[in-house]
Amino acid sequence: MLPARPEAGLVLRYAFLWRREADRGQEEGAKDRPVVVVVLLAEGEEVVVAPITTKPPHAGELAVALPARVRAHLGLDAKQNWISLATLNRFVWPGPDLRAIPKRSPKTAIYGYIPQALLDDVRRMVMTELAKRVPGLVVKRSTE
Repeated sequence: MLPARPEAGLVLRYAFLWRREADRGQEEGAKDRPVVVVVLLAEGEEVVVAPITTKPPHAGELAVALPARVRAHLGLDAKQNWISLATLNRFVWPGPDLRAIPKRSPKTAIYGYIPQALLDDVRRMVMTELAKRVPGLVVKRSTE
C-alpha cells in the first residue's frame, strides 16, 4: 500500500530511467531499483527521486554513500550503496513505474525511510545541482 501523499526521505522500488537511457529514446528504465524521494513539488503531487545504486560514482559524479545501518534498515544489499545525483527522475505521484519489492509480504513498493540528517545532506546537494540548471539532470517521466 502506498501513502496518498509522498514524503521526502521515502525509499521506493521504481523503474528508474537514467539520462543515458532517455537519450537513447527509452521511456522506461531497464532495471527496477530503490530510489529516494528527495523533493516534493506541486503540493506533493509530483516528486523528484534519486536512484540508489551499488555502482560507485564515476569521477566528477555526485553521490552520497549509504551507511551500513541504513542499508540494513532498508533491507538492501550488505555491499556498499550510493544515492546517485547524476540523474534524477520527476513524476506525478504515484505514477505507473512503482514496483513491488521482490520477496516482500505483504506486497509493497516501500523499503522505508532514510534518516533526516542523510536526507538533509542529499537535498542540499540536489538543490545546488538544480540551481546550476544542468541539461538532462532531471528526466521527466510521463504519467502513462
